[in-house]
Amino acid sequence: MCKHILNAQVSIRAPCCKQWFDCAECHAETQDHRLRKTTEMAFLCKKCKKAFRKDMVNYEESDEYCPHCDNHYVIQAKTPQAALGLEGDDPRINARMLKDERVKEDQTKTIFAQDASVRLG
Repeated sequence: MCKHILNAQVSIRAPCCKQWFDCAECHAETQDHRLRKTTEMAFLCKKCKKAFRKDMVNYEESDEYCPHCDNHYVIQAKTPQAALGLEGDDPRINARMLKDERVKEDQTKTIFAQDASVRLG
């Protein structure tokens, strides 16, 4: 699974080293050479696990789908984003995890008592 593109639908075969990668950045991290450019690319669909080739010179909108299973593999990429979050359920929906840390006030105290030991009875 690609750590750069979280929703990658296909793997690409690098024309330079003939190995499969999820994205060009994965190739750059693991290889000591640059990714060679080509006009014909080989893809491997992650849905049906079948390989296919596409001519990138005459690429059309209909070429955005796997020829075997019609999986739409050209989609907006989701990349990892740093985010703060809460573990557990959303407290607006399920507040069982929240603990009330407030201390219950002693009902016998008044504003007139100077000492905490003095109580009205």
